[in-house]
Amino acid sequence: MGLGLMIHIRSYQEIETIRKSALMVSATLTEVAKILRPGIKTIAIDKMAEAFIRDNGGVPSFLNYNGFPYSLCISVNEVVVHGFPSDYELKDGDIISVDCGVYMNGYHGDSAYTFAIGDIKPEVLQLLRVTKESVYLGVAQARDNNRVGDISYAVEHFTNKVYGYGVVRELVGHGVGRELHEEPQVPNYGRRGDGKKLKEGMVLAIEPMVNLGTKEVKTLADGWTVVTADNKPSAHFEHTTWVRKHKGEPLSTFATIEAAEQANPELNASYYSEAVAVSI
Repeated sequence: MGLGLMIHIRSYQEIETIRKSALMVSATLTEVAKILRPGIKTIAIDKMAEAFIRDNGGVPSFLNYNGFPYSLCISVNEVVVHGFPSDYELKDGDIISVDCGVYMNGYHGDSAYTFAIGDIKPEVLQLLRVTKESVYLGVAQARDNNRVGDISYAVEHFTNKVYGYGVVRELVGHGVGRELHEEPQVPNYGRRGDGKKLKEGMVLAIEPMVNLGTKEVKTLADGWTVVTADNKPSAHFEHTTWVRKHKGEPLSTFATIEAAEQANPELNASYYSEAVAVSI
């Protein structure tokens, strides 16, 4: 996926327009949370999401982007990202990452959330909790005069150094705005003080992709689907984030998704109860 070469500093008006797109992504993921259950085909989730986005005046950012043929990336269990919706029926014990982009009023929003279906192994629930917390640790570092490496270090230190998970290196976060993928790239690994300097008004998609086992991944024959090399589960959470003076601010929200998740008896929302301390 190509990146534009220029780093953009957005005006307040632009930020608010991006926020509308990002919140439409959140609204779409909220609708997804309402219908997830064992037995549903992932292609049905994609079709619902596309209809919801279009009904609300948006366009799916991912559909036909560099040839990607669907509106959502739906990645189940060992699939890290870019999974194709299909006739696969979700089953109890699955985790499912849903990555969504919406284009409205000239700007994109981008966010992802990983859901747990039914009875999930404790070690997988912990992976989800830790990955979700790491998004907020990265967002907190998205402040004026920090560097990209400060975000990267915050994510990697927590997920890998503290918990020992594999942090994917081949896939990174990115700037987002008029284009879906803009500079700078935002790796989920790195050193404090390295990388591009952050300036207030930048908008970044911060998106840890964290594996229960090895950090190594491979791409399947379809050219898109990325899976863990050891076939262990992977989690993915993402916020469109405004770089501000003292700390980053998510322009997308997980709050409505969490509410729908808790209201759906088929979903296991217990994994994030400990994440309140780092939520913003």
